[in-house]
Amino acid sequence: MTASEKIVHTALNEASDYFDLTDSSHQKRLLALANTLYCLKDISNSYYQELLAKQQCPLEFRLAVKLVESRRYILKLTKPVTVGVVFAMWGEHNRLNEKNVTNPNGEDSLRVKINQLNWVTQGTVVDWHLYPVDDGCPHGSANIAEGILNDHPDKQKVTVLRLADALPAESGPLSNLASADDSRKGGAIIYGCDQAIKDGADCVMYTDADNSVHLGQLGLLLKPYVSDNAQVVLGNRKHQDSILVKQEERWGVGIKTLRHMQRMLGRAIFSNGIKDTQAAFKLYDKQVIKDILVAPSVYDFSFDTDWIFAAMKGDYDLQTVPFAFIDSAAESASIVQGPMTTWYTLLSGLVKAAQDRDVDHNIHMAAIFDEQIKSHKDLELIIDILPPALAEIDDQLLGDPLVFSPTELEAWLEEIKQADVATVS
Repeated sequence: MTASEKIVHTALNEASDYFDLTDSSHQKRLLALANTLYCLKDISNSYYQELLAKQQCPLEFRLAVKLVESRRYILKLTKPVTVGVVFAMWGEHNRLNEKNVTNPNGEDSLRVKINQLNWVTQGTVVDWHLYPVDDGCPHGSANIAEGILNDHPDKQKVTVLRLADALPAESGPLSNLASADDSRKGGAIIYGCDQAIKDGADCVMYTDADNSVHLGQLGLLLKPYVSDNAQVVLGNRKHQDSILVKQEERWGVGIKTLRHMQRMLGRAIFSNGIKDTQAAFKLYDKQVIKDILVAPSVYDFSFDTDWIFAAMKGDYDLQTVPFAFIDSAAESASIVQGPMTTWYTLLSGLVKAAQDRDVDHNIHMAAIFDEQIKSHKDLELIIDILPPALAEIDDQLLGDPLVFSPTELEAWLEEIKQADVATVS
């Protein structure tokens, strides 16, 4: 074993299998470990991958390997690239601030994102600019972000935006959005991406306001974008090489039915091997962004699928990449606003986007959704039960109408509704 290999194995043995997004010491430890592994020039990325494949490596070590791969790729680039990084803020007042006794879920997320972007791009031809966008936050997330930046040495690298300042709009991508109160993330991301392109970004990456995605992984998105000329790069948490840490199971067994519906409604997406539409780790070339923003279909949580539909419709080259994601559940909008409220938004938006973009989808399923699912309350009726036809079905078969057809699903929905009415009566 070489001296470098001994360092690697010592680091592996000392790495932690736990990572707390609210603990600044964990963030520092991770970057220190990544630096140690990155600086071992005689240790290849493939060596690290062999280690990961051969044994159960601690979480911290696996995360560090992702960062090493990202940083090493970015250092190879010779042509300058400017990346706009956008995230929406609604109810992010706790995660933006540091953790303390009265704010146990604090992630200091804005400072952390800046540190991560600085780390991965230092000494490279990649430049970045960060766009936090207040989505009508009732707690003044924009004010908090600006307060954090007041004395920050990199404040010139960040532009805090307020969606309300851009509304109402007589023209442009926000012209069909009446107010910030009518946006559910999508409007804020649209505003941020539009501004990034106007400011000269070559491409835009968007993420979430929390620390669930380490932005030191930027190179994982840039690799297919630069080396393969991919115009859209989507993070895929379901890939075997991804790292996915979920803090809790948010849904009941009926989530299987919802996903069956989702894959029929979004057939153009899911039939092309895209299984993770909502990952907050995506990169779009500026031309794709411009085309998408000519006429956005939705301004809510379902904008992800609208954008993917638009990219497919425009015949842009699209690739997916594995990455690391650690769920930040405590302050999640799906928890605050209600899980089925979020899922209703996702499914209804998927129907609207598929119809507006005129892309392949199960038209029968869309009609049934419009007729049978009027609000999140209808989804609440089925989230804790499962149709017998789906009980033993592998997840890979979800979305196949031969497994459980729209007609059969409609009959089952009507049966559930009738039983609910009888119970209430």
